[in-house]
Amino acid sequence: MSSELKRTLGTYDLTLLVVGSVIGSGVFIVPSVVLRQSGGHVPTAMFAWLIGGVLSLIGALSYAELSSMDRSAGGLYAYIREAFGAFPAFLYGWTLFFVIGAGTIATLAVATTDYLGQFFAFSPLGAKAVAVGLLLITGAINVKGTRESASVQNISSWIKIGGIVVMGTLLLTLGDSPVLESTSDAGETTLTAIGLAMISVLWAYEGWQYVTFSDGEAIDPQRMIPRALVIGTTALTALYLFANLGYLAAMGADRVASSERVAAEAVTTVLGSTAGSLVAIIIIISMFSAAHSVVITAPRVYFAMAKDEVFFRKLAEVHPRFGTPAFAIIASCSWAAVLAATGTFEQLLTYVVFVGWIFYALGAAAVIALRFKLPDAPRPFRVPGYPVTPVLFILAAVAIVGNTIVEQPVQSAMGIAIVLLGAPAYWLWRRKAAA
Repeated sequence: MSSELKRTLGTYDLTLLVVGSVIGSGVFIVPSVVLRQSGGHVPTAMFAWLIGGVLSLIGALSYAELSSMDRSAGGLYAYIREAFGAFPAFLYGWTLFFVIGAGTIATLAVATTDYLGQFFAFSPLGAKAVAVGLLLITGAINVKGTRESASVQNISSWIKIGGIVVMGTLLLTLGDSPVLESTSDAGETTLTAIGLAMISVLWAYEGWQYVTFSDGEAIDPQRMIPRALVIGTTALTALYLFANLGYLAAMGADRVASSERVAAEAVTTVLGSTAGSLVAIIIIISMFSAAHSVVITAPRVYFAMAKDEVFFRKLAEVHPRFGTPAFAIIASCSWAAVLAATGTFEQLLTYVVFVGWIFYALGAAAVIALRFKLPDAPRPFRVPGYPVTPVLFILAAVAIVGNTIVEQPVQSAMGIAIVLLGAPAYWLWRRKAAA
């Protein structure tokens, strides 16, 4: 079998991959949480959404410099490896495979099935079977070809982009509530309120970094991935702000803050219950698309790890007919199916999801480290405002991790312990490779 991936992804594909990776269910649900955490103060909530977009853009600009330097598969894994060595890079890949990547795919598959339950009656066992079936379908599409996977991703991404734009336009046009009026019990804005809101906002923006994993399949990664990161994160910020304004116009701040499913309720308020069902369909497509994007991207990290001889060797093989890392995709989806069928993904993600921000900070720090380590290396794209830009992103990541450790010390300790379980595995693979 070949060991090289086919370069088939252009700027258009990569940009939609950024957007598709991020938009899942968050923008349809989280705005209520953000407004409550902002003390019911609408300007504070909108500021949090804006800052979340700016921080994502800052992170994207930092990663854009790294992607312009590196033409291999693996993205963030490869950046950490080049800047800080194989061990921390392995711990990231280990955690991505066993918890973050597989857990995210499982979560989205199960959530998609939950929303399908509004239209079809599933028994508990039937719901698990449907979730596993969705994962098998996604895996099969991705094994068959990167080009085919990207086409599915592009279509589904445009559906949810179009859905948000149409929804926001109708809500703003037909709604009659003031969009910047806070809740009736809103208090003064505090830094604590902004901090709490930011945690939920950044969860909704989570996922833009996945596109870097596809470095090895981009036609011209040094130019295309930086463009995709900047365009994608900017578009996401605009979409999120637009959707929030629409919700406020349709229901007003008090009802938005108390809503459990703000998008469906806002559309139902303006257009009736039938239109509310259309929102559920958009959310289903949105979550499937987000899961699909992780399946497109994350296995490329496992492929890169296997090529480095620190993971299962079979995962480094490229399918001779389809040109995809078929075994890496199958392994990723199979483990996600186990998590979805057993429900263990909920506990694992609770413990480990915050750890991802440690590695995201290392990614931004790699910009600085490689400026010293490889000062003369070609950098077709240089992050604007260096070193302030990556430092701001690092500080934001440190704040998120630190807040989690303070607020949830037991869960944080267990999460770090799960990550460190990769240490003996790394030692065994290195010993085997040296033999």
